[in-house]
Amino acid sequence: MRVLVTGAAGHIGRYVLDDLLAHGHEVVATDLVPVDEPRAERVHTGDLQDPELVRKAMDGAEAVVHLGAIPHPNGPDPSALFATNCLTAHRVLDEAGRAGVGRVVAASSLSAVGLAWSPVPQSPQYVPLDEEHPILVQDPYGLSKVVLEEVARATHRRYGTDIVCMRFPFVGAGERLRIQLDNVRADPGSNRAELWGWLDTRDAAEALRRALEAEIEGCHVLNVVAPDTSSDVPTATLMARYHPGVPAFAELAGHAGLFDIGACTSTLGFVPRHSWRTGTPPPHRGALSAQTRTCRPARPDGSVR
Repeated sequence: MRVLVTGAAGHIGRYVLDDLLAHGHEVVATDLVPVDEPRAERVHTGDLQDPELVRKAMDGAEAVVHLGAIPHPNGPDPSALFATNCLTAHRVLDEAGRAGVGRVVAASSLSAVGLAWSPVPQSPQYVPLDEEHPILVQDPYGLSKVVLEEVARATHRRYGTDIVCMRFPFVGAGERLRIQLDNVRADPGSNRAELWGWLDTRDAAEALRRALEAEIEGCHVLNVVAPDTSSDVPTATLMARYHPGVPAFAELAGHAGLFDIGACTSTLGFVPRHSWRTGTPPPHRGALSAQTRTCRPARPDGSVR
């Protein structure tokens, strides 16, 4: 396929370009800064808030990987961050729908749940945390990811575009990952709001490609997370220490991750393969059984999450 990759100069974007090209896809790349990729069919430099840039970049695309966004909440103007991420999401997805693009894969974030950057510390309502967990978001970055997912649903309803939104945790490899692991090792509590989730960048790139290639229809939101934590402290100990009293609907053995990735596995046939540990990582957290789901806290209307 000819794939437009937005945010192609970013950390994930560079891995995505390599992965797509290695698997025979043609790429068109765009970013705010120049993309140094001679193998690309075309490269566009500019702001995704510019409708003309998006239109030109989308020309001839059969699929889109949308990574172009402000990737963190650390900025001087939270409202501007929110506005930028929401506008670029709508520009890209709406133009993809208008252009008849068949498949869009967008990088959402587990921040959409609302734990990671909450100004008021929160705990999950249950673990493993799946895509049905209630939205608790308070911060503008996480809220912008909620909007991205709603834009995806609206785009599918309006144009019939098949879309996959991937909720990523911290994503890293090499030195970037080493620094993150060192920080978590020194202070596990510093990562409590992120539930010690992480993903190797190679797995992120492969998951994005698999979502492009999968024979699926509709609009999907998927957790894409490594099956283990980023901490060397056992998972049950982490929860007892930093999130006491939270119901666990699966055994928290060893360093098992706290996110349910069963939907990713069943939808894409993909389980993250890379681990930072020297031993074998724990089995992936599959979809919760129907029996387990009935054990979750009930909504105010009496239905079960």
